[in-house]
Amino acid sequence: MSLTNRQLRLKTRPEGLVQRENFDLVETEVPELKDGEVLVRTLYISMDPTNRVWMRDIPQYLPPVAIGETMRALGLGRVVASRSPRYAEGDLVQGITGWQDYLVLHQDTPGYVRLPADPGIPLPTLLGAAGMSGITAYYGMTDIAPVQAGETLVVSAAAGSVGSIAGQIGKIMGARVIGIAGGADKCRYLVDELGFDAAVDYKAADFKQQLKVATPDGVHVNFENVGGEVMKAVLGRMNIGGRVALCGLIAGYNSGEKPSDDFSPFIMKRLTMRGFLVLDYTKTKEAVHAITGWIREGKLKTEETVAEGLENAPVVLNRLFDGSHRGKLVLHVAD
Repeated sequence: MSLTNRQLRLKTRPEGLVQRENFDLVETEVPELKDGEVLVRTLYISMDPTNRVWMRDIPQYLPPVAIGETMRALGLGRVVASRSPRYAEGDLVQGITGWQDYLVLHQDTPGYVRLPADPGIPLPTLLGAAGMSGITAYYGMTDIAPVQAGETLVVSAAAGSVGSIAGQIGKIMGARVIGIAGGADKCRYLVDELGFDAAVDYKAADFKQQLKVATPDGVHVNFENVGGEVMKAVLGRMNIGGRVALCGLIAGYNSGEKPSDDFSPFIMKRLTMRGFLVLDYTKTKEAVHAITGWIREGKLKTEETVAEGLENAPVVLNRLFDGSHRGKLVLHVAD
């Protein structure tokens, strides 16, 4: 029996927030497998700020998604048919699935990880704390801008998938951790549930004063996910010799605005900034092993916001920018 594959293909490049009208929902027949191929049923799709970047026709670390192409996205799927000795039916596969129901994958295609049928942790967590989000946070905090016991760490977008893990790793390392998030509820979540030492609300009129009060000894390390005015405020609190791990600039992903070119704080305070991508780290077992160990020991808490329906992917992606989620945002496609 033939299977139908639904694909969301980029129709027009969004201006501002993503709209359903920017995509065509196309149905195609799943082709017959050839030797060495497997058919993967998409279960969950990772919703990431980089998805929005990939829609823009600008120079970036991967080619922009072309008009008419299935939207690129990281996901998790299960093998439902196999003509490969390396994959068995029932195996879980993590990698670029795209916004679609099915993926035909050749066994030699790089960038895909085969997981056991029962990984022992919730599947959405494989895309969050035990996936790319957690790996990004781990290497940001241990390699890019290592934080030391007794130092002050500030994390922006701290209630999100990367920031929430980065802040908790900072606590494990013995740092005093300040989270920046939008709204009183998220700030309470950071302190009461994740164990941050303090949280400041970037939406509040007195945000800068809150930040000043929360960092009486200045800031040694900034894990930056936002950019814009939030980043400017944190740079103003940095200590001499402070370090910045530049993970994202989400404030400008929809607007297209460029970050400020005022680098005077870097001169006056002799700051160091390193930009990085999770793609820089091919050996991820160290990070996953450490994170899953902390989860089992109760030192690190995870949370996922699960939305429903492949057809809703464009609208769900916008939740990354309006703050209506906590932790890792994933889209459930199939059981």
